[in-house]
Amino acid sequence: MNNSKKMAIVAGVAGFLWASVVSAMAAGQRKLLFNPTLIREVQSPRSSGHRTRAIVLRAHDGTRLAGWLMTPKEPGPHPAVLYFGGRSEEVSWVVRDAGTLFPGMTVLAMNYRGYGDSRGIPGEEHMVEDGCMLYDWLASRRNVDAQRIAVVGRSLGSGVAVQVAKERPASAMVLITPYDSILAIAQRRFRGVPVSFVLKHRFESVKYASLLKAPTYILRAARDDIVPHSHTDQLVSQLTSVRLDETIPDSDHMDIPYLPETQQRIARFLTAQFAPAALEEMAPSAA
Repeated sequence: MNNSKKMAIVAGVAGFLWASVVSAMAAGQRKLLFNPTLIREVQSPRSSGHRTRAIVLRAHDGTRLAGWLMTPKEPGPHPAVLYFGGRSEEVSWVVRDAGTLFPGMTVLAMNYRGYGDSRGIPGEEHMVEDGCMLYDWLASRRNVDAQRIAVVGRSLGSGVAVQVAKERPASAMVLITPYDSILAIAQRRFRGVPVSFVLKHRFESVKYASLLKAPTYILRAARDDIVPHSHTDQLVSQLTSVRLDETIPDSDHMDIPYLPETQQRIARFLTAQFAPAALEEMAPSAA
């Protein structure tokens, strides 16, 4: 066999392997992006600072979404928080920690489709659509001040929070280990693969960043090999209302939301943003 034939065979095998990788990524991207956790992190979650109620809501297409509503024990109306979890996160832990994280605030923490007791299949389009529906449901509650609703997103959920804040008048936003886009992270990790042609769920937060008006708090992990700080930098450079951008000492991508330091900082930021003076500052001036 001459060299030209050998080279043709090698090129053919390499092309086949490359095409196989691309096809596998296209077919399995949902599994790469989403890792639904079915088992509760906290078996019987209760908030020490709230009345806690397990709830089931229906998405616009009828899909069952399950989670928890936490309401302060004092009379309302109260400011409120809508929480969006990470790639592998089941949100019952938020209930346990809500007294520290969100004191004096109504909290809605719902599992994504396919996570916990929620039904369906996760995907970017449904996550954002469901998030907007949940925001509207929360705003319609009699004991919620619809002018004081914050969105909080962790990791993958930061991309959901950003898109919901684009569609709804959130009064504050907290982003924990956020990224510029899942597309950018995938391109960094799968060099040589045409990710932009095969990736359906892109979560391109950086595209919407300049449109957001809600005062924003960015929290970074001191050590983060899931979302490198460079990807957070790209997002922050486009946001117009970043009030705080902080790195939590001795934290990593997985433990950052559970740390007392993180929870106390989030509570201080939201309490300050929900204060009347902060709301007056946000309100448009009269013509």
